[in-house]
Amino acid sequence: MKISGAKAFIKCLKEQGVDTIFGFPGGAVIEIYDELNKCDDIRHILVRHEQGAVHAADGYARVKGDVGVALVTSGPGATNTVTGIASAYCDSIPMVVFTGQVPTQLIGNDAFQEVDIVGITRPCTKHNYLVKNPEDLVPTIREAFHIARTGRPGPVLVDLPKDVIGSTIAFPENRQVKLRTYRPTYEPHPGQIEKACQAILKAKRPVIYAGGGVVLSKAHEELTRLARKLHIPVTMTLMGLGGFPGTDPLSMGMLGMHGTYYANMAVAESDLLIAVGARFDDRVTGRIDAFAPHAKIVHIDIDPSSISKNVKVDIPIVADCRHALAAINSWIDRKGEVNDAAQKEKLAAWHDKIAGWRKKHPLGYKEEGDIIKPQYVVEKLHELTGGEAIISTEVGQNQMWAAQFYHFNHPGSLLTSGGLGVMGYGFPAAIGAQIAAPDRIVIDIAGDGSIQMNIQELATARQHGCPVKIAILNNGYLGMVRQWQELFFDRNYSATPLDVAPDFVALAKAYGGVGLRATRKSEVEPVIKEALKTDNVVIMDFVVAREEGVYPMVPAGKATTEMLLV
Repeated sequence: MKISGAKAFIKCLKEQGVDTIFGFPGGAVIEIYDELNKCDDIRHILVRHEQGAVHAADGYARVKGDVGVALVTSGPGATNTVTGIASAYCDSIPMVVFTGQVPTQLIGNDAFQEVDIVGITRPCTKHNYLVKNPEDLVPTIREAFHIARTGRPGPVLVDLPKDVIGSTIAFPENRQVKLRTYRPTYEPHPGQIEKACQAILKAKRPVIYAGGGVVLSKAHEELTRLARKLHIPVTMTLMGLGGFPGTDPLSMGMLGMHGTYYANMAVAESDLLIAVGARFDDRVTGRIDAFAPHAKIVHIDIDPSSISKNVKVDIPIVADCRHALAAINSWIDRKGEVNDAAQKEKLAAWHDKIAGWRKKHPLGYKEEGDIIKPQYVVEKLHELTGGEAIISTEVGQNQMWAAQFYHFNHPGSLLTSGGLGVMGYGFPAAIGAQIAAPDRIVIDIAGDGSIQMNIQELATARQHGCPVKIAILNNGYLGMVRQWQELFFDRNYSATPLDVAPDFVALAKAYGGVGLRATRKSEVEPVIKEALKTDNVVIMDFVVAREEGVYPMVPAGKATTEMLLV
């Protein structure tokens, strides 16, 4: 029995376990929307801008632990997704984005709302497709989901010409997807595991450097077991936060440009750096020649192209992080050579040194009477949620303060655009997270500049009953750029003051949400408590110290030991 391409599309999504799509309709995908409206098994979340759809699918994927799905029309609908796709690509988020396309016979003729979205997104997708033949529709969708969720995850785009969706096809039998040139390596090589374990047991100043791969591969339990068993201090990248409990005594917090003093110093003086699911990003390493100069480096990553890409490593392990860490733990268990007391004693001097760095330059800030410090707001959010909220961020100072002062104990509890750094990511991602976890508290920590990038999604939150809380750290500037101008451009605040800004409280009310404001430190806690008990989308407008900076800070081109401190 033959069915329409649109019906086959819906059937294929159900087959993949999709229960939620984020999208915006248009002429090129109207047949799909016609079928979606008849389908009770898939919830469609209508966003107000296609960029919001992709960011929401991103947030949904991170919290749900599976592929996020976005659906948009052709032309501008498709091009509006590019920023979200590029962000997901940088952060390895599994996603399938479906774009409408003009009929196949019009492709290349400059038809209305035609754009070569496959060509545009080729550099920022894990793979992409233009479905030219109706019989390829279902196999292509199956391949897209397989590629998105396996190996190093990432976004896949499928471009759907209108005539393909409108055609009549036979729905093919579901078979296991096998791609001859795509076979990710999940299991580690035993010889490399043994080399790594021998190095770990010999090390006197080891550090575990955990990245986003720990979160994506659900390797947090194995990582925590290894660190605690061998008493190894742990530092995390921005994307790795939550991969190891932030309140654990072994946690040194984030490393890198705005990392803690003690994390950066520990990496610089370590004799063994165990990199797990991290890619040695420039924000982490600073000046490459000065990064971990005394350390032998073990690097675990499922993507072989990441190994020795930025920093030369000594013991490469190409494998899924969870599988590799499980193999390391198993090897150490079998050896039975690790005595808890002896291991503590062996690393006692190392831990004492780290404790000295922590005491000398703890993560902190200077109080100024009843002026609201943004760090204080984040601390209060952590305190009043018990550290159990899902936190999304925009990009800039707000993002770094969230990373520094909200201590993430669970994977998938921080949603942020790490690699691309997208202003406007946080709010739609928070909506996606709230859809994925309706019983969780979801908070978007934002700046007054970045929140305006996708503020229209307040309508989406209201329409679909998402009680997301937005905490705006309102300093009247594009804060991170202003901080650089203060430090390196003689306070020439070019184009960073936000001289005209909306009344965020009134704006929230205009969308049917709740608006709250704090202008003094004493008002912060009551505002947060009121927001948390409100079953509606809430904007909390915290008017904070205007020229507060994010510290520590490693200036561009400097070593990570050359930090500017508070």
